[in-house]
Amino acid sequence: MMSLLNQPWLAMTITVIDSKDNGLIGLQGMIVDETKHTLRVRSSKGVHVIPKDVIRFTLDNGDTVIEGSKVTQRPEDRVNRRYRRNR
Repeated sequence: MMSLLNQPWLAMTITVIDSKDNGLIGLQGMIVDETKHTLRVRSSKGVHVIPKDVIRFTLDNGDTVIEGSKVTQRPEDRVNRRYRRNR
């Protein structure tokens, strides 16, 4: 099974569970674009550009928490990268 970190994230639902910016905590919406350092998310309140390195998030209401600072690569590089498993 392919890791969530190695899948394309476009059209997935993101939920920000922790952030250095308190205003982002709880933000939920659909990922409409991804760059090396940001995610563009469409929520009920509009489109937000979120820096990856300040958030922890889940995708599609899953249990896996993703540390944004560990996925600051271009999407095409992230999909092919090997990540170490947390123990």
